[in-house]
Amino acid sequence: MSNLIESRSERDVDKSVEADQSFLSILREAFTGTERNLTEGSLRKAIVLLSIPMIAEMLGESLFAVVDIFFVAKLGAEAVAVVGLTEAMIVIVYGLALGISIGASATVARRIGEDDSDGASHTIVQVLYLGLIVSIVISIVGVIFAPQLLALMGAEESVVAQGTTFTRIMLGGNAVIIFLFLINGIFRGAGDAAIAMRVLWLANILNIILAPCFIFGVWFFPELGVTGAAVGTTIGRGVGVLYAFYSLTRHGGRFTIRRKHLPFMPKKIWQLMKLSASASLQTLIGMTSWVALIRIVSGFGTEAVAGYQIGIRIIIFALLPSVGLSNAAATIVGQSLGAGKPERAEKAVWTAAFYSAGFLFAVGVLLAVFSKLLVSIFTTEPVIAGYAADCLLIVSLGFLFYGFGMVLETAFNGAGDTITPTYLNIFIFWLFEIPLAYVLAYHFGLEAYGVFWSITIAFSMLAIVSAILFRRGKWKEKVI
Repeated sequence: MSNLIESRSERDVDKSVEADQSFLSILREAFTGTERNLTEGSLRKAIVLLSIPMIAEMLGESLFAVVDIFFVAKLGAEAVAVVGLTEAMIVIVYGLALGISIGASATVARRIGEDDSDGASHTIVQVLYLGLIVSIVISIVGVIFAPQLLALMGAEESVVAQGTTFTRIMLGGNAVIIFLFLINGIFRGAGDAAIAMRVLWLANILNIILAPCFIFGVWFFPELGVTGAAVGTTIGRGVGVLYAFYSLTRHGGRFTIRRKHLPFMPKKIWQLMKLSASASLQTLIGMTSWVALIRIVSGFGTEAVAGYQIGIRIIIFALLPSVGLSNAAATIVGQSLGAGKPERAEKAVWTAAFYSAGFLFAVGVLLAVFSKLLVSIFTTEPVIAGYAADCLLIVSLGFLFYGFGMVLETAFNGAGDTITPTYLNIFIFWLFEIPLAYVLAYHFGLEAYGVFWSITIAFSMLAIVSAILFRRGKWKEKVI
């Protein structure tokens, strides 16, 4: 009897070791890169392999603004204003870059799913041409009109004088932002999420090193003040882009770019423009809705605005893992549709949605329970801390719905249906959330708390409407 118990115990240990090794091997594969065919085999493994590097990539992207503002804050309020006002303009660049990236990712994923590496290479080259055209236009406008743009944003004369060079570098060098988004979107669509992750982290590490050196004149670096932040960020991103180009053009990947793929194809460019235009609009609608909410909150004082900003920054950071899961599902959707497997695409989305909902539900509970402790890291002002903690508590109540909604909405983009999420964003954020926030805040006397509740209600509605439209299945018929 004792021998039987011992043998069972040994088998249990062996299974446990195998499970650990399996998990470690998947984790290693996720970070080093996978060559699996994502249209076959275990969906759970495919989602994990894609989502882990995509989550790390999202964390890397979020670091840029944090690093710059951390060092620039030591230069004073005017320097912070320069960065803040320029970042508000850069939002447009982000929106355009993300829109083209969505179109690129969906199209490349479809070609990879069809096992059409030649078609994928043609698409990639045309995406790069489109990104180049857009970046040249923005650069010309940014370099020539930088002081006027800062003044238009409400900057005082002293801020314009100090920040013109910073703004010229950031807008003039917007190509590094656009190509970083575009090439990483291409890699995500191809299923090479690990490369996209490495590109972002390389750019971030260089930014963390170079920004303070150029700002404060460390070692042999010139002391450039706030301009140094733009120089460090642009160089960091630029090196990231060079590494991305190298990874894109090397042989042995899922696609190979050859001389025959280089001719300019106006018809293909036009198709990508139509696909990306609605995706860019979709992104800008979502981004600008946050600005409108800040405007409503500002009616209740600076402390309310500060509390709202702290709360929302924590929330956005908490949502990043679900963004990674959403992008993973979108890649599998595109490739599965290309392989003629719409059922696999649908199953992948629901699987990722349940993972995301479960994760965000747990995160929401933690945010609600430890809201005051988290807020205390950012501020000790009691009134500001009160607004921030209440923002976390109220908004976290809808995290279960957010988990579903984020994956479902992104899945439409993965299928190449960028129109549906655009209409969803217009209806939910501009025609519903913002008016609701105003009514709750001013007419029902909830003040800033009315804005917090409007976010929870709107994102919950987004999940429900997205689920209804997704179940109809029209996205499966999208041809790109």
